[in-house]
Amino acid sequence: MRIVVLDGFTLNPGDLSWSDLEALGDCKVYDRTPPALTLERSTDVEILLTNKTVLDNDIIGKLPRLQYIGVLATGYNVVDLEAARGRDIPVTNIPTYGTRSVAQMVFAHILHMTQHVHYHADTVKAGRWSKAVDFCYWDLPLVELDGLTMGIIGYGRIGRATADLARAFGMRVVAFDEYVQASGETGVEFVPLEELFSTSDVVSLHCPLVPETDKIVNEKRIAMMKKTALLINTSRGPLVDERALADALNKGLIAGAGVDVVSTEPIREDNPLLSAERCFITPHIAWATRSARSRLMNTAIDNVRAFLAGKRQNEVV
Repeated sequence: MRIVVLDGFTLNPGDLSWSDLEALGDCKVYDRTPPALTLERSTDVEILLTNKTVLDNDIIGKLPRLQYIGVLATGYNVVDLEAARGRDIPVTNIPTYGTRSVAQMVFAHILHMTQHVHYHADTVKAGRWSKAVDFCYWDLPLVELDGLTMGIIGYGRIGRATADLARAFGMRVVAFDEYVQASGETGVEFVPLEELFSTSDVVSLHCPLVPETDKIVNEKRIAMMKKTALLINTSRGPLVDERALADALNKGLIAGAGVDVVSTEPIREDNPLLSAERCFITPHIAWATRSARSRLMNTAIDNVRAFLAGKRQNEVV
């Protein structure tokens, strides 16, 4: 059984091992696969694993030996599901692996914008504290989270984990989810979307990208937010109208934004968020702690192992 990983580098840049996957068959791992080489590297392969390499109808139709597609992520939009379904090729994903890591990144962005640790540490290294006339100084407002309101859009696993951290900081939690009207837990209040935007001190996005959520953060809703509010996006880039967000930040309509995802990745040089005031962008790394990547790899290999044993798990088709 031939197994090919089309783009394994981001999952495993060298600190993990593919040995358990290699034990399951004749395995070849590529760091990256450009579109021009996708067909060549996939020919005569029974099991394909992909992260961001696109497997469209044309590619799938030219792979008669293909029996299984494993996506090394939660989102599976890189695979033409109809084409796979037509061939009865199972497509699996990794439904949960980075829940706590992503929630942690949410608060990394929040604390970055409320405590300004990096900024003040740089001033100390530059010699300013040693020359100060007082025992302390701060140039930017320091904000206590206790008593503030955290608004969570999308109350799935990551939304719940983020709520846990928010409550630990003493924050009030409000949530909006089209599919979840009540969680059965204390410490969270479900409110209409407009109320969430207007009352939250922090708005954090944790919903899937579907037509209903495309640009759920837009000019109209940003205008509802407090001038002191922060926006956090560790979910999907297209949830945010990036031009509207950039304009709002540049006009001082909200206090700041922390984003780990953008509409096109890698980020384009003309993305308006790159030049926006008080916008802090990380390169899609909320998922990338070693612990989370290890869980992802183990689940991906377990998915393949189950398929070879005649079982199907974590199947999206």
